[in-house]
Amino acid sequence: MKKDVHPKYYKVTVTCSTCGNTFETGSTSKEIKVDTCANCHPFYTGKQKFIAAAGRIDKFNKRYNIKENEQK
Repeated sequence: MKKDVHPKYYKVTVTCSTCGNTFETGSTSKEIKVDTCANCHPFYTGKQKFIAAAGRIDKFNKRYNIKENEQK
């Protein structure tokens, strides 16, 4: 291999901003922060979070004058 061609490879800690979980991995970046990880992502946990989406749905329904029973 040629010298000084490849980037530096670091052992970094990945931090989840949602649940605070941390784990180590290798990367060319010195620091990694993620929004969701396997501990808090609905696909992996099987638990759905509708808190943020509920407000957007209500806003959409209000904008287009849709009532709850009309959606089905």
